[in-house]
Amino acid sequence: MIALGCDSAGFALMKEVKAHLQRKGLEYKDFGTFDENPVDYPLYAEKVAQAVLSGEAAKGILICGSGIGISIAANRFVGVRCALCHDVFFRQIHARP
Repeated sequence: MIALGCDSAGFALMKEVKAHLQRKGLEYKDFGTFDENPVDYPLYAEKVAQAVLSGEAAKGILICGSGIGISIAANRFVGVRCALCHDVFFRQIHARP
């Protein structure tokens, strides 16, 4: 399962990510946010990080306006490795085996 989280600035893109995962038949759990109202993005980074650390999710996808803040927030959790990826190349070089 893939844990998903975003802030209000990433909400529109997260809808596209969820549609892509559905088309691929991949299971996911959306930890929010669930609309475009302003939110505190570290809360969503924590929810996704905890899901991965607990084994509830195998991987996580986090989206915020710039990608920097939510990556920093997720990396505060020991055992989490979150990298800003703009395309498939960056995802491949940062991915864990």
